[in-house]
Amino acid sequence: MSEEKDVPEAEQVPLTGYADRLSVRGGEPIGFRICTTSPGERIGARLYRSICADPNPDGPGLIEQPCDEWFEPRRFTGRHQPIHTGSAGVCDHPLDLDTTTLVIFELLAFPTLRCITEQCLMSLGPLRLYLDPAGRPACRYADAVATLPEPVPLHRWARIRLTLDRGADGAPGALRLCTMSPDGVDAHASTTTPLDGGGIVDPDPSTDPSTDASTTASTDGRPGALVGTLCVAARQDGSGTQLTDHFNGKLEAPSIRAGTSCDALTLRLHWDFSKETPTTRLVDVGPAGRHGHLINLPARAMTGAAWDGSETCWRHAPEHYGAIHFHDDDLVDAGWSDDLVFDVPSGLPSGIYLMRLSQGAHEDAIPFWVCAPRGAPTASLCVLVSTFTYAVYGNHARPDWRPDWQERVREWNAWPYNPARYPGYGLSTYNDHTDGSGICHASHRRPLLNLRPGYLTFSEPGHEGSGLRHFQADSHLIAWLHAKGIEHDIITDRELHEEGAACLTPYRAVTTGTHPEYHTRETLDALTGYRDGGGNLLYLGGNGFYWRIALHAEDPAAIEIRRAEDGIRAWAAEPGEYWQAFDGAYGGLWRRNGRAPQALVGIGFSAQGRMNGSHYRRVTRDPSLDWVFAGIDSDLIGTTGLCGGGAAGFELDRADHRLGTPEGTVVLAASEQHGDDFVLVPEEMLTHLTTVPGRPAAELLHADMTWYETPAGGAVFSVGSITFCGSLPCNDFDNDVSQLLANVLDRMLAGTS
Repeated sequence: MSEEKDVPEAEQVPLTGYADRLSVRGGEPIGFRICTTSPGERIGARLYRSICADPNPDGPGLIEQPCDEWFEPRRFTGRHQPIHTGSAGVCDHPLDLDTTTLVIFELLAFPTLRCITEQCLMSLGPLRLYLDPAGRPACRYADAVATLPEPVPLHRWARIRLTLDRGADGAPGALRLCTMSPDGVDAHASTTTPLDGGGIVDPDPSTDPSTDASTTASTDGRPGALVGTLCVAARQDGSGTQLTDHFNGKLEAPSIRAGTSCDALTLRLHWDFSKETPTTRLVDVGPAGRHGHLINLPARAMTGAAWDGSETCWRHAPEHYGAIHFHDDDLVDAGWSDDLVFDVPSGLPSGIYLMRLSQGAHEDAIPFWVCAPRGAPTASLCVLVSTFTYAVYGNHARPDWRPDWQERVREWNAWPYNPARYPGYGLSTYNDHTDGSGICHASHRRPLLNLRPGYLTFSEPGHEGSGLRHFQADSHLIAWLHAKGIEHDIITDRELHEEGAACLTPYRAVTTGTHPEYHTRETLDALTGYRDGGGNLLYLGGNGFYWRIALHAEDPAAIEIRRAEDGIRAWAAEPGEYWQAFDGAYGGLWRRNGRAPQALVGIGFSAQGRMNGSHYRRVTRDPSLDWVFAGIDSDLIGTTGLCGGGAAGFELDRADHRLGTPEGTVVLAASEQHGDDFVLVPEEMLTHLTTVPGRPAAELLHADMTWYETPAGGAVFSVGSITFCGSLPCNDFDNDVSQLLANVLDRMLAGTS
């Protein structure tokens, strides 16, 4: 059960979809789930291999190869599949309280948003406890309504109790509502509404347009029957199959007591949200065991009404973490069904593929990554694709986006659908929920509008270069490998997480893309194990290995990020909410978890600016490293680039032995002449005058290109810049950055590092 809150057609992409997985191996199926605003019309599907996803006319342009020999183009009938947003808790089995006379709903509520609609707290059939648009607690039973005179303050806890007395033996009934302090000691407000005529009333939706007739009807046709599915943070709509009127805020300890009199009240349900926190399960600690489950993965391990700051880890004091934060825009799985299934042939070359869809004038291209057969590499080089980072940034609606950005999109025939214009598909963890809290969950099981070939992250007027990030920026490396004829396999961080270092050990060299930012403990362990086992590792990006994430045990497509303490953050986790719910680990920066990027690849995040690039200047004169610069005449390297105009830009990493840069690491080159827009990252600052390394901030605003060799005979090469790969395609792939990378890769693949 989920809420059907369709995106208005004007705010829908005419033809879109997603794959049920981002990576796949030969012999495995992959499903494509499609939605069109023109249902009934035929949709064409054709497979392509993606070589370059940059539409910039100054570069190689979009390069795609048809793969009809692997997938016969086909057509199917399109359909509309709605988006369901909003989280809630739902009881696993129907609840029947119709033989009781007295029913009491009670819970703790911490509202975070005023809405133009009602926000339901608890609901069962015709009985509903909610906040009205003014934030006032209210309740409804059939056509009887009780409303308190004052709203519950935002960001404050209140205990709310609803009592339904249906009147025994024909006695007058009443609907009572009261609020109290969280501990239940002090009463704040109360109100009582009589039930007309006593007993069960006949619902009359015409007297209140917000009353849903089918909601108040019982399953056996008798009006007002207290039979149905219990919901918290939402209610069933008229169909009885979807949810609506979602609550924004935290809820804790919902309970139901019922009986034929005050003396006969028994506990029918009491959900303790501090139980089984890593799961979607809602545990009933009452005698009946009426457990429930969560819809759309609201945030768990949230501080509750009892939290006093004495403990900041939910595992150590679960009684302080009995709250769940619900949102009306939570979305981790669109829940669509397959329209097309592709059984990937075992001989399909490892690479990046697109399922291109067409319907009249509308098109879409859904990317997926085909990995090499497990334990049977087809090349000496592995490209490690950062699909976790892609998903975490999925549907990032930039706050500085403006409609005039579309001018370049039209000029270049780039991907036209920007998440800032289509928020109904769920935003990214770089955005906020409607209540202003940070989005801490991500998933690829929904249309990700920025995960498309030709998408421009930056296209504002006057911007220099392609303005690419993530998948599209990584395609500069893929295009370079194809142009140079360098065979390579694809492995994503999904396989790395699940299989460990074993999926990398067959390769002589493993390279990242431009921005491998988000990692689990398992992926870092795997990369460390590969390196320490003698593998050769290339880190061709910036701001890598930065944030800690966790995958949900029940749904590994769901990713959790807690933006704890410092770092370059789109939002800040609330005090006491730094520990991840999915695995109980301390969230935030890997640096704060004792695993700074310098310890893995020699460098770590130091500075950030706008999407512009400068160059490197050669630093080392060690003759034993002259081979790195063979064929390069100048000490200045990377003065041109499709991303920002230079090889060293946007986000920069540098060496720091205090943070783990290995002894023997050589700085080959360092960037210089960055603009005034570049700033030191927060974790490097102590005050406005002093830095953690004790050096002037201006000395830390650069990227280091480094090399170090490992005791097991491997080596690590790092460039420390997000825009490095953007220089590879310049001058038809014939340039100094291209030459330098070829020198390093040739040495690693030859086994002479």
